[in-house]
Amino acid sequence: MNWGALEALLSGVNKYSTVFGRVWLSMVFVFRVLVFVVAAQRVWGDESKDFVCNTAQPGCTNVCYDYFFPISHIRLWALQLIFVTCPSLIIVGHVKYREMKDLKYTTTHEGKHLYANPGKKRGGLWWTYLVSLILKASFDAGFLYILYHIYEGYDLPRLSKCSLEPCPNTVDCYISRPTEKKIFTLFMVVSSAVCILMCICEMVYFICKKVKKLIKRKIDADRRAFAESHELKPLSTPHSRHKSRSSLRVDPTVSIQNLSNSKTEEAPTMK
Repeated sequence: MNWGALEALLSGVNKYSTVFGRVWLSMVFVFRVLVFVVAAQRVWGDESKDFVCNTAQPGCTNVCYDYFFPISHIRLWALQLIFVTCPSLIIVGHVKYREMKDLKYTTTHEGKHLYANPGKKRGGLWWTYLVSLILKASFDAGFLYILYHIYEGYDLPRLSKCSLEPCPNTVDCYISRPTEKKIFTLFMVVSSAVCILMCICEMVYFICKKVKKLIKRKIDADRRAFAESHELKPLSTPHSRHKSRSSLRVDPTVSIQNLSNSKTEEAPTMK
């Protein structure tokens, strides 16, 4: 598997991620992919040849190995890394789709842009990013459960007894370097747990930031509505009516040129 190409592809996710997302990506490639490629594959190697049973019965060793290792740790971790990193590619694909859509809009609308920043996490991209976080955490948690369920915990015993056919009786089978493999198993489990924690923290941060923005937008809208309602109320006293005629209400969005033109138009009427 070309992990370098996958790393180069996912490195573009950094500019669309939050701080927690960058920590997650660093954890995946430094503590999981790098350990997987450099050390874990060499520790396991061809573990089926290193699985030894104290019998010469043909087929007994193969049957016992398949019973104790229905799927190899190293292949299970490879599938886990593929599934965990795929949701990040959805974000990259969505941003590329926005860029292409913006380019088409620019060519047909005389240089105007549909998106001020295609990588800004708003609208559909916000939901895509949130769904990718949920998928990443779910895949990691699912593979941790599969590993725990298949091997009845994260321990590797030194001695395993097997009585399956075609074994003549209960035979003793031995796993090569069980302590070393147990250490790498626990390391990968802890790394996966930390990645799940980073995804949960990013989801909480992401949702809280969105809720805070919505609350702020609602407060601003209420303030504008309150100000407009008070500005439209009629003035009751004659003094206030006289004051309103003499004062010129100015729209803050009006440019200086438009304001000077309005003053020159009203000057003859006041003579």
